[in-house]
Amino acid sequence: MPEKAPERSVDRALDGSRAGEAPGKAAVYTHGHHESVLRSHSWRTAANSAAYLIGELRPGLDLLDVGCGPGTITADLAALLAPGHVTAVDVAPGILDQARRAAAERGLDNVDFAVADVHGLDFPDDSFDVVHAHQVLQHVGDPVRALREMRRVCRPGGVVAARDSDYAAMTWYPSVPGLDDWLELYRRVARANGGEPDAGRRLTSWARRAGFTDVTATAATWCYAAPEERAWWSGLWADRTTESLYARRAVDGGHATGADLRRIADAWREWGRRDDGWFAVLHGEVLCRTATATRVPWIPRTA
Repeated sequence: MPEKAPERSVDRALDGSRAGEAPGKAAVYTHGHHESVLRSHSWRTAANSAAYLIGELRPGLDLLDVGCGPGTITADLAALLAPGHVTAVDVAPGILDQARRAAAERGLDNVDFAVADVHGLDFPDDSFDVVHAHQVLQHVGDPVRALREMRRVCRPGGVVAARDSDYAAMTWYPSVPGLDDWLELYRRVARANGGEPDAGRRLTSWARRAGFTDVTATAATWCYAAPEERAWWSGLWADRTTESLYARRAVDGGHATGADLRRIADAWREWGRRDDGWFAVLHGEVLCRTATATRVPWIPRTA
């Protein structure tokens, strides 16, 4: 690996922004939407990615899905809530076309889609019964402001739900040389890009700083150990390491060379071939219940 760059401060101001950043500055999605990234997203369902929220849902509720990506979780939530309505938003206009196709393929007519930044949502106060964000807050520049916006558009008595992985808590076996370098590199690139890769452990703190007082925190895992799971997980990370936007950010930012990335990708493939391979991804989860409170009036945006 190249010489390690000085560790950047991850301290945040009281408003949730990073030290030295303007409040609300949006980070750019570290991974991008390369095929290797979408391969991971398309595997996600409400059952394996939002089980902590499902017990709160019932037909007829209206839900905002923030950072919906290709829409596989969105479609599941829409099916559960019908005849309630789901509004799915993402900052990347192109990915919404895939989300629309996911809904159309399932014959769902209770979903609409829009481009939106979670730091400033173009919806009036109290618009939704449920506001959901999966693997979003780790990528934004100001997670506390994002949660405040999610709280603002959630109706009194509703719930704001967020789930994020925690990279520093990921663990695996065996200790293949190169995977430790992968973890250190990914966390460095993500932070240089304005995100917080260890978001899972911070969700409760961010939620309370955003004004929530009724917060239920839980944790859950994804585990990859069966041969087909190891092949899938190791393959997508090997490809992501050398071919995605993350790879370009790593090189352009001076965090790694192309040779470093190829070596890390080879380590992923080696781990995937190991019969005793095992990988666990820890997620933090929060369910934040809203109560009647004084709200900051919503001012519609002008063109």
